[in-house]
Amino acid sequence: MASYKLLFKRSAEKELRKIPSSYLSKILKKIGELTENPRPPGVQMLKGEDRYFRFRHGDYRVIYEVDDPKLEVTIIKIGHRREVYDSL
Repeated sequence: MASYKLLFKRSAEKELRKIPSSYLSKILKKIGELTENPRPPGVQMLKGEDRYFRFRHGDYRVIYEVDDPKLEVTIIKIGHRREVYDSL
């Protein structure tokens, strides 16, 4: 299986800086694993959106998009569960 290229929206990069360090390393590890398997167990497709997926780590959510023809995973949004879905 080919590796997917990992891309970040600029806004997601900024949101990543706000994550507490206690969560950050594990979230980054899970994001890195998406290059090998963009749909691992525990990942859910967002309702009403056929191209967005999310995984959770504690109270934090990472929303991303998978483009299979281009072999790209784009991180769209990273944030606390109470605010991450507000502006999708």
